[in-house]
Amino acid sequence: MARDTSLFSGRPSELIGRQVAGYRIEREIGRGGMAVVYRARDLRLERTVALKLLAPELARNDTFRRRFTHESRAAAAIDHPHIVPVFEAGETDGVLYIAMRYVEGSDLRHLLDRRGPLVPAVALRIAAQIASALDAAHEHGLVHRDVKPGNILVARGTDSDHPEHSYLTDFGLTKKSLSLTGFTTVGQFVGTLDYVAPEQISGKPVDGRCDVYGFACVVYEALAGHPPFRRDDDMALLWAHQYDDPPPLTASRPDLAPDVDAVFARGLAKSPDARYDTCLAFVAALRAATTGARFGTHAPTEVDLKVVETSAEGPKRPPPWARPVFRGG
Repeated sequence: MARDTSLFSGRPSELIGRQVAGYRIEREIGRGGMAVVYRARDLRLERTVALKLLAPELARNDTFRRRFTHESRAAAAIDHPHIVPVFEAGETDGVLYIAMRYVEGSDLRHLLDRRGPLVPAVALRIAAQIASALDAAHEHGLVHRDVKPGNILVARGTDSDHPEHSYLTDFGLTKKSLSLTGFTTVGQFVGTLDYVAPEQISGKPVDGRCDVYGFACVVYEALAGHPPFRRDDDMALLWAHQYDDPPPLTASRPDLAPDVDAVFARGLAKSPDARYDTCLAFVAALRAATTGARFGTHAPTEVDLKVVETSAEGPKRPPPWARPVFRGG
């Protein structure tokens, strides 16, 4: 038992090819400070899954273990097309694990790093899907608390009308859960600080509107190429979330209609009461603000690009932020 636990925590590469709780591990596909995610084979049902193994020290905390089980079951109970299905959650050899649907694609973090800011039409499509997932979770009494690009998976869609299919993941490992283990304290958070709501920083009670804030930060970054607040150190970043006004998005994207700045100002309001009540309400307001822009003053959609390419002037190569997320082939 002790040998297995040390491998989980110290040398995860040695798990490749081994069997863990009925899953044969094939390769590592992601890692963070508290967990490693593998592509694995479910030996009972003969299917590919994403298997997340949490740091062994988390399993030794009774409070965290109970909350982990509760939140994993709550997430598994949500049947939503844009939430990654949780197949199983449990403990083996002193290590907590979650088996989820394996999504072939990339997360939004890698897409933004590789391609830069997104076309507004693409950003809105992805945002609408994730907003519906977050609102569904809130209706089930579950607050994500860690909405960020790395927790949004983007796969190929079914057809040209639905070119992307996005998923929200990582409900079973939340900041509130980690705070009960001693891994987080006041002013200290696991993961990035770019998307944390002011009430989380101050330790106040949170509800779905804290996800509205984090989600607005993510959509801002998808359009601007960077999160709303950028500071040299963590304390300055925490201060900015609590007290500084977000810079207008149009400062980075002058092609967008000025109305989008008011939408983000409300989505990123310091007080939860001043924000949109739901994530879908935020997306609806953003869509209304962007559709007021004329072609030529905003980033062209894929339909616009086809019009340009067939014009008398010949094909034109769009700027980086105007390229679609996925291409055929």
